[in-house]
Amino acid sequence: MDIKTLADFCAKVGIAFPTAEIYGGFSGFYDWGPVGVEIKNNVKRVWWRTFVHQMDEIVGIDGSIVTHPDVWKASGHVEHFHDVVTRCKKCGRAYRADKLVLEVLGINVEGKPAEEIDTIIRKNNVRCPSCGGELGPVEYFNLMFETKVGPYGGVTSYLRPETAQLIFVNFPRVYLLARKRMPFGIAQMGKAYRNEISPRNFLFRLREFEQMEIEFFFDPKDDACPYYNEVKGKKVLGLTAEMQERGEKERPMRIADLVPEMPGREWMIFWIAKSVDFFVSVGVDPKRIRVREQLPDERAHYSMGTWDVEFRFDDLGWQEIEGIAHRGTYDLSRHQEFSGKSFEAVRPDGSKFIPMVIEPSWGVERTILAMLYSAYRKDEKRTYLRIHPQVAPYVVAVFPLVSKDGLPEIAREIYKEIRTEFRAFYDEKGNIGKRYRRQDEIGTPFCITVDYQTREDETVTIRDRDTMQQERVHKDEVVAWIREHVKNWRV
Repeated sequence: MDIKTLADFCAKVGIAFPTAEIYGGFSGFYDWGPVGVEIKNNVKRVWWRTFVHQMDEIVGIDGSIVTHPDVWKASGHVEHFHDVVTRCKKCGRAYRADKLVLEVLGINVEGKPAEEIDTIIRKNNVRCPSCGGELGPVEYFNLMFETKVGPYGGVTSYLRPETAQLIFVNFPRVYLLARKRMPFGIAQMGKAYRNEISPRNFLFRLREFEQMEIEFFFDPKDDACPYYNEVKGKKVLGLTAEMQERGEKERPMRIADLVPEMPGREWMIFWIAKSVDFFVSVGVDPKRIRVREQLPDERAHYSMGTWDVEFRFDDLGWQEIEGIAHRGTYDLSRHQEFSGKSFEAVRPDGSKFIPMVIEPSWGVERTILAMLYSAYRKDEKRTYLRIHPQVAPYVVAVFPLVSKDGLPEIAREIYKEIRTEFRAFYDEKGNIGKRYRRQDEIGTPFCITVDYQTREDETVTIRDRDTMQQERVHKDEVVAWIREHVKNWRV
């Protein structure tokens, strides 16, 4: 399946579609429909429960989208947060230069200086793919959106390009408020904005998107992970930097063999394992997941080492859906330097230190894209989404067989009871077969139908989305039946 097919399907069933479609859309921005917003909120809810509510070490915050401009100077975003761009001299179309070289020449130049990429373009006579015109010089383009705060020209600040920095600048206060000792993590979900040169591939590369991030702080002198024995033997499809340099392909390997000796190594292995488990739990196909260590020239300026969780698309190949970066002490040290405030933590013996940081960072849209790609099914009879009840837009749909003879009244009573515990949908319009198909398309796991037999023995039919098998259950036992089947549902 290609991304366009999935994008068309998502627009058709109300998951996501281009913003302001009536005006031709706006590149890099999408709106979420009635079905999509439920899926999106469910994914975020599962993430928060998994990484905040079920982990003693993590607390959450919700930082502002616009913040003091010095935050972005201290973080290095003003200086380093850019892509390389070239523009066609003939038609004016702009391209991200490193991606263009990869697509046209098959040469990976990500992270290379603009001058080096420009030389490669001239040497190989790379032309504009759109019109064949000559390309202009390769230049740096800062990806942050500028905004003015206050009247009369105001103060120049930026829409945040990531949620991480709001965690870092709040670290001293939250560390005290949460009464935590190291190791200690802060989680945040929220919008981020990047002025991408060429947003594309549906939800994959956007200008407005959401992140789910954790900054996990630890003492480099006391960096043992208590969960290490539970994850050290876990295997994934892995690809180290050395393997890439030797031209080797990914292969099954222990996560522990992906990460070299470094401060916080056990925690890095834990976060990789925990991340893969999360993706699988929301329905991302484990056979399409690999963990790849970034090459040195790919890493961000702050990174001591970064591992990407990638998903294999049929038409796009392997693409990052999460990055797990070892940021060292870079961010806290920079904010301490620029603000003049202390960002130190205190050991039990009274000695002070600046914590190191591991950052798992998920893209909400990319997570959902991989999940939908994994769930999409189409055969000669129907199209459906095989997604887990915990992230499906509705767990149950309730139908009366016909909209007369007292069946709607019975169905509505059942529906009202179900929705006190589960997300439910009620529909009494149209052919029952078409109602089933509509729910299959959006991934509703179970459909309940009230028919004429219900009036006789108070039983209803429950239809399974994946098998289309039906079972009769007494109406008073429906909620218990759903509860049991959701608990035992397997991806």
